[in-house]
Amino acid sequence: MEFWNAQVSPYVQDWLLQNSDAAVRYLALRDLMGLDAGDPELLEARAEAHANGKIPEVLSHIQPEGYWDAPGAGYLKKYFSSVWSLITLAQLGAHVQEDARIGLACTYYLSQALTEHGQITASGTPSSTIDCLQGNMCAALLDLGFEDERLEKCFDWMARSVTGEGVAPAGTKDAALRYYAGKVGPDFRCGANAGSPCAWGAVKVMLALSKTPLEKRTPLMKQAIERGVNFFFSVDPATAQYPCGYAAQPSRDWWKFGFPIFYITDLLQLVEALVNLGYGKDERLVPAIDIIHAKQSVQGAWNLEFSYTGKVWCDFGEKNQPNPWVTLRALRVLKGIGETPNGSGG
Repeated sequence: MEFWNAQVSPYVQDWLLQNSDAAVRYLALRDLMGLDAGDPELLEARAEAHANGKIPEVLSHIQPEGYWDAPGAGYLKKYFSSVWSLITLAQLGAHVQEDARIGLACTYYLSQALTEHGQITASGTPSSTIDCLQGNMCAALLDLGFEDERLEKCFDWMARSVTGEGVAPAGTKDAALRYYAGKVGPDFRCGANAGSPCAWGAVKVMLALSKTPLEKRTPLMKQAIERGVNFFFSVDPATAQYPCGYAAQPSRDWWKFGFPIFYITDLLQLVEALVNLGYGKDERLVPAIDIIHAKQSVQGAWNLEFSYTGKVWCDFGEKNQPNPWVTLRALRVLKGIGETPNGSGG
């Protein structure tokens, strides 16, 4: 409650708690006010969020078998298929305990997209694995509260693919575990980024690893986290001067805060990953945090700067207008900065 009362303006408090979408109120209670998981008010708000608003709107499009739009691995079509629907639900605060269809969808998705070695794929075959997809879906499945022993393989491959341990080069086609044309090598190297490390993919991987409880982080996962942190701090994160692949400069989307967040990322999500890992008080993060503060309005809200309006099951507000979803994202990060000692998660 300390952060909520000291750092969230009265205007924003009312705006979030009285929002027309029940999920906004639920996430404010859960993430900003910090109510205990078993708090009756929080449980009531979670149930309400699954009954009214964006969560039931997305779920209304699910097929009886547990997929959206078309059967299969769920990557296409963008952004209506299972991949994007599950990511959206996770970012809205949906949970398997509130609606059986969510667990059904997670189970169906893994049955179609997961390989025997833990790669999450766009087609069901290892050759279509890529960091942004792996990280996004591992993070989403955790956030949705989905429990399945197969997730251990997903996280093992994700960490292994960062460190390179036990993974053969892409050309070693007789190897049981190797890189491919998309995921071409360790340290977030990606075919879609001309074979260079992809910061967008790295953000997704590190965010997923940051959501894993400390006691469940294997030595391999800890090594992957260390390499990821070193990569992020290899430049000033505020500049996003990471390898650009086929472009001359970093994408301008880095500095456009949006919702939901798919494979395109932004500076806010990069900071979120590092804050979750315990680097919120690291001096190297100060310029990026300053950018987040600078985007806050006098009333205490943040605008929606990157939008998927018309491309997803439901819209999340007008572009360049104060937005509760982006505001929740920003306040969640700022709250985390005050709670995480430097480097504790690494």
